[in-house]
Amino acid sequence: MTVEDTGGRDADHISLAFPQDADQKMARVNGVEAAGVYWKVRLASDESVRSSPVGDSNGAVSQTPVIAASSGVLAAARPHFIQGRGYDPFHDAHHQSVAVIGSSTAARLDISTLRTQPALFIGNTAFTVVGISDDTKRMPDLPLSIIIPRTTAEGVWGPPQDERAKMLVSTQLGAASQVVQEAALALRPDHLEYLRALPPPNPKALRNAVSSDLGQLFLLLSIVCLVIGAVGIANTTLVAVMERIGEIGLRRALGARARHITWQFLTESAALGLVGGIAGTALGTAVVVGVSFHNEWTPVLDPGTLAAALHSGSPPVSSHGLYPSWRASRIQPVEALRH
Repeated sequence: MTVEDTGGRDADHISLAFPQDADQKMARVNGVEAAGVYWKVRLASDESVRSSPVGDSNGAVSQTPVIAASSGVLAAARPHFIQGRGYDPFHDAHHQSVAVIGSSTAARLDISTLRTQPALFIGNTAFTVVGISDDTKRMPDLPLSIIIPRTTAEGVWGPPQDERAKMLVSTQLGAASQVVQEAALALRPDHLEYLRALPPPNPKALRNAVSSDLGQLFLLLSIVCLVIGAVGIANTTLVAVMERIGEIGLRRALGARARHITWQFLTESAALGLVGGIAGTALGTAVVVGVSFHNEWTPVLDPGTLAAALHSGSPPVSSHGLYPSWRASRIQPVEALRH
């Protein structure tokens, strides 16, 4: 969950409503695993991130955002470090100039190892790189930023300016709703209106939204497959008509009318489509049951869906057999017998 610093009616006068010990206060709330305050640092136009103390080095990454974050943010986000580690409350308390960066930023700064204790420069301030991460459990944009201690950022650039601060809170399973109600009281009992706690997305609503999107996607794919199958059967029927011109001529010579020839090929295309619908329905059902069995799920199949899939092969596909059937009925007996 997230706690936003709104500032309430005093937003113009108070740039940072979170107390200095916000991490510790939030950690004492039942159900909270870790919590930390963070915000984006506004750099001056002449300040850039470099790997050398002077000049514009080849590894300058001026567009990389700088995030001021307490050590609790790293504990809550749980980044995966490929080298080094994250900073801790000691670095916060002593205003240490350390930084955690992502693997892409490290590559652009030409930092390949932490054994030499490399440093990066934000403006004229040096920060020792203590950790390189490539992924995170929460806040996916965190590895794309340069993360420095909150206290150090406040000492160099001051409190938040462009954006108000936020707090990332990691809770135990099922405790998020309780923590949301208690967060503002635990952090600022004197001014509850300064903070606003936002609950995490409802898992059920998220699951339903994902299921709906997947259902629409698979429906579109099934329609495309149905159209491709119909065109394929229409082409097969047309080839069959061209190969059976002699048979058509013989039937016409024996008294069959044009409508008889039309119904013959319409019936064949409809039967072919129905057989394809049966085979596709059986294969789809087998796949659903097989995947459910492998994952120890309970397969749920709607009989209406199975019936629709079973019969969807015949009427649409048979309509694509109209043109080949019409071509067959237009063949003259004398011309057909010449073949």
